[in-house]
Amino acid sequence: QVQLAESGGRLVQVGGSLRLSCVSSERTFNNYSYYTVAWFRQSPGKEREFVAGIRGNGADISYAHSVEGRFTISRDYSKNTVYLQMTRLNPEDAAVYYCAARIVPVVSTDSTSYVSWGRGTQVTVSS
Repeated sequence: QVQLAESGGRLVQVGGSLRLSCVSSERTFNNYSYYTVAWFRQSPGKEREFVAGIRGNGADISYAHSVEGRFTISRDYSKNTVYLQMTRLNPEDAAVYYCAARIVPVVSTDSTSYVSWGRGTQVTVSS
C-alpha cells in the first residue's frame, strides 16, 4: 500500500472553484507502470461515489457524469501529486473527498478495488 494525503478542501460559494491535491511520499507513485489514482467523495447518508480517475501514465482518464466538463484530474510527476480541479461547484458537490490508489493500470469506479486511501478533505459549498 501507498500512503496518501489529501488537502485543499474548504468552504466555497456556489459557482466557485477549488483545487484538491493528493500527495504520496512513495517514490514509485509516479511510476507509469504502477499506481492508478482516483478521487471519490462521500456525503452524509450516501455511499462513496467515484468522481474521477487517472492511470499511472496519464493516458486513461475517466469522470463521473455528474462532474464531467466541470472537474479535471491531472498528475504532476515532479511533485508526486494528483490534482482535482473543480469548477462551477454546486451544493451537490459538497462531500468529503478521498483519493485512492491501486496497482492496476486501469481506472475503476469500484471503490473496493482500491487498496490505498487517504483520510479525506472536506468540501463545503454554500449557496
